[in-house]
Amino acid sequence: MEGLLLTSLSGFYTVRGDDGARYVCKARGRFRREGETPLPGDRVTFSPAADDDSEGVVQSILPRRNRLARPPVANVDRLVIVSAFESPAPDLLALDRLTAVAVEQGIDPVPVFNKDDLGDFGDLPARYRQAGFAAFAVSARTGAGLDELRRALTGVCVFTGNSGVGKSSLLNALFPDLDLATGAVSEKLGRGRHTTRQVTLYELPQGGFVGDTPGFSTLDLTDGAAVEPENLVFDFPEFAPFLGRCRFSSCTHTGEAGCAVAEAVERGEIARSRFENYGALYRESATLPAWARKKLPPR
Repeated sequence: MEGLLLTSLSGFYTVRGDDGARYVCKARGRFRREGETPLPGDRVTFSPAADDDSEGVVQSILPRRNRLARPPVANVDRLVIVSAFESPAPDLLALDRLTAVAVEQGIDPVPVFNKDDLGDFGDLPARYRQAGFAAFAVSARTGAGLDELRRALTGVCVFTGNSGVGKSSLLNALFPDLDLATGAVSEKLGRGRHTTRQVTLYELPQGGFVGDTPGFSTLDLTDGAAVEPENLVFDFPEFAPFLGRCRFSSCTHTGEAGCAVAEAVERGEIARSRFENYGALYRESATLPAWARKKLPPR
């Protein structure tokens, strides 16, 4: 049979068969030998259990459209990147790194600024709309902006972001039937406790799937959160109209004279924070050792 892998836990996989039923499976031993791991979002072939006292077997992983290393998930249509007004405050470098990784993998990034009942995000949503992304300011507590966001969630949508930004609370507000566990923000550390332990895809009544993922406090560049430096410029869509117009054909858009992208920043056509974070990501990626480059997700 074929189906969609929804989650994995301690070597057991929950697969939604194309017949609509759920099956608990283990993976064939060859996956471990070949260094491959089935991921939530994978389309798989599997053999159902022979009886109620055994598990089915995941036989193969069908070709993937994309794959993220962190969160570990495959075949994503939209990556919903959640930030909060405070505790923790928005980390724009982490946000721009995630948008770049998503674009690199052919995934639509959806920046979402949660807890806008605590204060004004200013022009942050507009910066990301200027970059070509759907972006939303919402409040899981008051419900502000949720209807508009809900309409944008089609296909397989995965929520990610720093611990404490309210991903699970936001998903509960959007889809009350999910009833996900939530956690408070640590007053001492100013960041959230990890209430989600693994990636889980949930089927929605209106069609499609939505995924909750474990939060993070940092993003490790050697764990799939980087892009090859020569590709990075293409993962900032707002740069596209200005590429090829620089004084030097070898321009990396990180401070060279005559850079058309930098000139667009001065005119207000590109957000300065996005341009500065592009430069930081370029320099970080360019200094990755060879062993780390081998771990970058394929383009």
